[in-house]
Amino acid sequence: MALMQVLNSTKATPFSNPYGFSRFFSKSSSFIEKVGIPEFLNGVGNGVETHVAKLESEIGDFQKLLVTRTLKLKKLGIPCKHRKLILKYTHKYRLGLWRPRAEPSEA
Repeated sequence: MALMQVLNSTKATPFSNPYGFSRFFSKSSSFIEKVGIPEFLNGVGNGVETHVAKLESEIGDFQKLLVTRTLKLKKLGIPCKHRKLILKYTHKYRLGLWRPRAEPSEA
């Protein structure tokens, strides 16, 4: 009987943190608020930032870069290694798994 009351009471209340802490910390975010092609490519690194001018002139918009395919990048003359990095990070960005940092971290 007591077990049923506990189970029913947990179903009725929405999920909350049992410790009372906020899900997000009060520390300010170290990510860039507005992301454009230059900020995105600088965040990727590994020499990809050398193609900023080419991508801005041919593609123009960051949203178009997010849906650009490998053949388009190949026609622009971007090497295979850089195409793979751009496509990998655009996919992660679309899923919300990665964002470019405000300052590049030095390790």
